[in-house]
Amino acid sequence: MRFKKILVTGSSGTIGTRLCQRLLENGYEFIGVDWKKNKWDKEIEKRTIHLDLRNKNLVFKKLPKNIDLIIHLAANARVYNLVLDPNLALDNIITTFNILEFARLNKIKNIIFASSREIYGNSPKVVHKEENIKLEFIESPYSASKLSGEVLIRVYKKCYEIDFVIIRFSNVYGMYDNSDRVVPLFIKLAKQNKNLIIYGKEKVLDFTYIDDAVNGVLLVIKKFLKAKNNVFNIATGKGIKVLDVAKLIIKNLNSKSKIILKKNRTGEVVKYIANINKAKKILDYQPTMDIKNGIIKSIKWYSDFINNI
Repeated sequence: MRFKKILVTGSSGTIGTRLCQRLLENGYEFIGVDWKKNKWDKEIEKRTIHLDLRNKNLVFKKLPKNIDLIIHLAANARVYNLVLDPNLALDNIITTFNILEFARLNKIKNIIFASSREIYGNSPKVVHKEENIKLEFIESPYSASKLSGEVLIRVYKKCYEIDFVIIRFSNVYGMYDNSDRVVPLFIKLAKQNKNLIIYGKEKVLDFTYIDDAVNGVLLVIKKFLKAKNNVFNIATGKGIKVLDVAKLIIKNLNSKSKIILKKNRTGEVVKYIANINKAKKILDYQPTMDIKNGIIKSIKWYSDFINNI
C-alpha cells in the first residue's frame, strides 16, 4: 500500500520536522499543518498550511480534501504545563476531534495518532506492554487528553470505518528541539554551567532518539495494512535514570553544573520502560541509538544550532 498524499499535523515540531524530511527523502507527497512556522527547514515550511486546529471552520476550509493518510502529531505536550493549565489538555481533545471529523466527512480512511507513554501512569509495573492501561494509574490532564484521543480514534473505526494506528512515544529527544524538555533544557543549562534540577531522584524513563521514533512512524506507513487497528510502543525498551542523563550531559560538556534533586512533581510518571516486542514482531522495528551516543549527537546538534542563530 502506497499512500499518494499524506497530511501531517504538528509538522513544525520536533517529530514533525524530522518525519517530513524523511517523507521527502522517501518520495512521499505531504502537506504539513501547524500554527507555527517551521524554523528548521525551508522546504517543509513551503509545504505547510498555517492554521489553528481548534478552529473547526478553518480546518474544513483550508485543509486539502484529497488525502490518503493523516498523521496527527499536533498537541500541547509538556506534561507539567498541562497540570498548571488543564485548558491545554482540552485543546488536544478538540484538535483530535476536529481532525477525525475532517476525515469522516471527507472519507479519509487512514490515520496515525501520536499518543504517549504517559497514559500508563504510575502503575506498579516498570516495563509496560500496550495492554497495560488502567484508568486509576493515569496522573495528568495531558495523559487524559491522549487517552481521550485513543478512545475517539477507536470509536471512529467502529462507527465510520477509519483505520488507525496508535503510536505511544516515550521521551523523544534529539535534533529540532530547542524547548524546555529535559534533554535540550539540561544541555542549555550545562553549557552555561547552571544548576540542573531533577524532580525525582529515582525517576527512570525510556529515552528515544528522534530518528528511532521517526523510523517507527515510517514503518507504520510502509506496513499500514499489516499494522492497522493496532497500538505500538515506539521507544528503546531500555530505561535510564534522569539523574544519569544529567550526568552524561555534564560529562560530555565538561560542565561545572551541579545537580539539584527535588521531589517528583504532580502529574509526572516516575518509572517507565517500554516493552517493544509487538513493534519488533509486526513492524520489524529495531531502535539503533543508545542514550550515550544519542546525547553526544544532541549536544552536537544543539551546539551547531546555537552557532548558527
